[in-house]
Amino acid sequence: MSEVAISESPAEGEQILLVEDDPGLQRQMKWALAPHTATVAGTRAEALKQFKSNGGFDIILLDLGLPPDQDGASEGLKTLEEILAASPTTKVIVVSGNADRANAVKAVGKGAFDFIQKPIDIDVLKLVVDRAARMHTLEEENRSLRETANLSLPGLIYGSPQMSKVKRMIERLGPAEVSVLITGESGTGKEVVARGLHDVSNRRSGKFIAINCASIPENLLESELFGHERGAFTGAVKQTPGKFEIADNGTLFLDEIGDMPMPLQAKLLRFLQERQFERIGGRTTISVNVRVISATNKHLENYVAESKFREDLYYRLNEVRIELPPLRERESDAVILAHHFFNIYNRTNRRNLRGLSDDAVAAIGAYHWPGNVRELENRLKRAVVMSEGPMVTAADLDLAQAEIEPRSLNLKLETEKLERALLNEALAVSQGNISKAAKLLGISRPHLYNLKRLREV
Repeated sequence: MSEVAISESPAEGEQILLVEDDPGLQRQMKWALAPHTATVAGTRAEALKQFKSNGGFDIILLDLGLPPDQDGASEGLKTLEEILAASPTTKVIVVSGNADRANAVKAVGKGAFDFIQKPIDIDVLKLVVDRAARMHTLEEENRSLRETANLSLPGLIYGSPQMSKVKRMIERLGPAEVSVLITGESGTGKEVVARGLHDVSNRRSGKFIAINCASIPENLLESELFGHERGAFTGAVKQTPGKFEIADNGTLFLDEIGDMPMPLQAKLLRFLQERQFERIGGRTTISVNVRVISATNKHLENYVAESKFREDLYYRLNEVRIELPPLRERESDAVILAHHFFNIYNRTNRRNLRGLSDDAVAAIGAYHWPGNVRELENRLKRAVVMSEGPMVTAADLDLAQAEIEPRSLNLKLETEKLERALLNEALAVSQGNISKAAKLLGISRPHLYNLKRLREV
């Protein structure tokens, strides 16, 4: 896995696009921007041409008063809108006169990173540009992490030690020919884990077939699993293979196995024992090589005790169990997943939003998430589509007035929780690189090693 470079300061210099029509200011600002390299444009058309021909710029200094509207801001605002539409992550710093502060504020509302006023204070200019450069670098590192995290298990996005343990179990159990029972609350990602087991198994070239036992009527579920012959029942107009046949040499995932009717449980048990079955209405014995992975959000032990689930089938399915923690117990994962889903739906819906606002991130981290990852994904999808501003806010997520779990007043406990959350996030951003994570946290490598060891205890 490639490492993401972490820079504490933009000392190496950035490629900056300077959009300014005054030749004197062009020379002054190019000198002041060193060690950054500035490409100059004097009009909106020139700026857009330079932007496209150079493949974009991370930072743009934009004078709002461009010709032919030097005394207004129409050209500058149009330039801002077109650049951010093409590249929402570009940091645009607008430059305006003292009398034009209202338009500068308007530009920030449209997505500009910041604004500075004329006459330009060189120290302020350098400070704002350096801050924009650092911000862009950190955002790119986070984006790289979220798009490439867990390359061996692309659907598993996490930073918490709880899910790190789950990932290790997947990697160990995937190649093993054992039946796995995945348990956890609804919406915790049980099918994602099942797909992960398939993807790292020796069956990964075969099919992964998923079926929800709770979503299919009892009288149809048997046919869905084992298939049927023509004329086996009313409406059976042709021979139809079932999921077990389709998944031959692959994996069959039985979701919500606790809802399987008792008569069908007996037929499933027989298949697991003999690896053979007959289609409904058929007499030919069919042999297939299928690995069965099952999942449930119910306590099957209680179902067994209440004679609602066969004990012998339970032990056949539960050779090894993977328990998925609810999202509320996965340290810092809600925020990491939120950024992941934001990137997906921002791209697929072509929204070009800038990201999650600070209040959105705070609300996501504080919310209890009773619906787990599924609820988080649904809220992000809706918020990205419905957001009317440049960023997704807590209000867009319907979390502004959400009930927040009360914070403990135990200083030691809360400090430890914050320390663990920051450590997880720094390790995630640096993709496990200790030196880079230590720089992000502002601590030494030995200190970070000690924290990491304590976290894994």
